[in-house]
Amino acid sequence: MTGVLNVNKPSSFTSHDVVAVVRKILQKKQIGHLGTLDPLATGILPLAIGTATRLVEYGSFLKEYVGICLLGRTTDSCDVTGKTLTEKSVEWLTQEQITQAVLNLKLIREQKPPMVSAVKIGGKKLYELARQGLTVERTARPIQIHEVEVLSVALPRVTFRVICSPGTYIRVLCENIGNTLGVGGCMEQLRRTQVGPFSLKNAFTLEEIKKNVEAQNLSVMLLAPSLLVQHLPEIQLEENQLTALCLGQKLKSDRPEIGLGRVMNTQGRLCAIVENLPDGILKPRKVFGLEGIS
Repeated sequence: MTGVLNVNKPSSFTSHDVVAVVRKILQKKQIGHLGTLDPLATGILPLAIGTATRLVEYGSFLKEYVGICLLGRTTDSCDVTGKTLTEKSVEWLTQEQITQAVLNLKLIREQKPPMVSAVKIGGKKLYELARQGLTVERTARPIQIHEVEVLSVALPRVTFRVICSPGTYIRVLCENIGNTLGVGGCMEQLRRTQVGPFSLKNAFTLEEIKKNVEAQNLSVMLLAPSLLVQHLPEIQLEENQLTALCLGQKLKSDRPEIGLGRVMNTQGRLCAIVENLPDGILKPRKVFGLEGIS
């Protein structure tokens, strides 16, 4: 049982909750997820099953979200589940002002993780410290907003779509929108609609997963694990080179690009993840054998 199961996460579930439920349904322990979703959020949560978990570290994809920012209110968690800190009137705001504030998100180049995130500082997750009433200094991290658009404005709410780099916190973007307008803001709703090649079109609810497993239709839900590394450059080797690589041997390389690549066999199956080193050496990082995995 190997592949990617694209889950449509319901609200109120943590990502860990979803993994636990799917483990029970599939009777499979080897499961990992690609990117945490807050309990408030819904939408795409791809799960790597079996051998596919070895590829999770390479699945760093752009992500698309649709969020609702509640203007005029700030909270200690940057979303509506937190304690209210300030409240201001927003009736004077124009749609043009709101639209510009949302579009200004594209100018953001770095972001501090919120105290309610799973980022670790000193071995402790920030949300664990927040539960103790503690606030610690966080270092800003680079992010990139690739696309952003306003979908609707119905004061005090603005709905927007954003495509962003991994590690971007939408709740902080909502705070940014409110601060730009001078009224404050927090996240009211969030739906993740795309993670790289995984979208709502190929996602299943927990109920659908359970029904398909009971009907022995698991194969219709599992996506190819190679999708997790489709963004890496493809490298094809001669049969004798592939055999040596799958035995863990390093190879000489004349390829100009430096970095990670995926080695495919003639059947188009993934045999290995390799690193092309500056000294012209192709070093195996993860090996899946001559037959490979799809």
